[in-house]
Amino acid sequence: MLELVDTTLRDGEQAAGIVFSPDEKLEIAKRLSAAGIPWIEAGTPAMGQAEQAAIKEMHGAGLTSKIVTWNRAVEGDILASIAAESSFLHISIPVSDLHITEKLKKSREWVIKEMRAAILLAKSFGCTVFLGAEDASRADTEFFLKVTDIAEKAGAVRVRYADTVGCLEPLAAQKIISRLTAKSSLPIEFHGHNDFGMAVANSLAAAEGGAQFISGTIAGIGERAGNAALEKVLKALTELSAYQTRIKLEHLKETAKYVNMLVGS
Repeated sequence: MLELVDTTLRDGEQAAGIVFSPDEKLEIAKRLSAAGIPWIEAGTPAMGQAEQAAIKEMHGAGLTSKIVTWNRAVEGDILASIAAESSFLHISIPVSDLHITEKLKKSREWVIKEMRAAILLAKSFGCTVFLGAEDASRADTEFFLKVTDIAEKAGAVRVRYADTVGCLEPLAAQKIISRLTAKSSLPIEFHGHNDFGMAVANSLAAAEGGAQFISGTIAGIGERAGNAALEKVLKALTELSAYQTRIKLEHLKETAKYVNMLVGS
């Protein structure tokens, strides 16, 4: 069954001018849990003690959703997630040469080394690890698959294919995800951005291509043009493509109203 991953409290809060209070974060998490969202990417513990405290509060709130924290492949990030009492860690690495060589001034070999070390460190604390492949839609496909294979051997259990700059269109999204799911050693999560207004359509196409997880944000908030609006993704999946899900669409719509009220939309 296709699963949805909410990243409102991480990627959504990266939008310019959006800052949720600890109480607002907890309320959003409670609403997502009540709606039946299985995975909540709750934040980045390396941002500091306030972020860690908010995540700890979610852990203690009796939510049915699993709480995931976002990390770079850096020792300090992993240890911050452990301090936030997290057991599900998303570890993000760049996979496009543009990000590796132009942004970080590093090599593919360096990325693989740092990724493997980060996964093994997280696993040493008994954590479940998800790999994030940043800028995957502009990456070499064979390198993506190589990274995925090494991550699986190190102990990661799924990989996020991130259309970081929103440059895909639906036909391309379905084609590439179909190809990758046939070869990937890990289940694929699709993460779309809305720079060309196609994040929801690309998410639907990725699901048709075999992605087992789709991530997005409530009301589509997020950096630049935002992310795929999760309530719209759910509506399209269930009403246009007949996917089965236990998530309550009306609950997500009400949560979108709440989030829009908070951000002044």
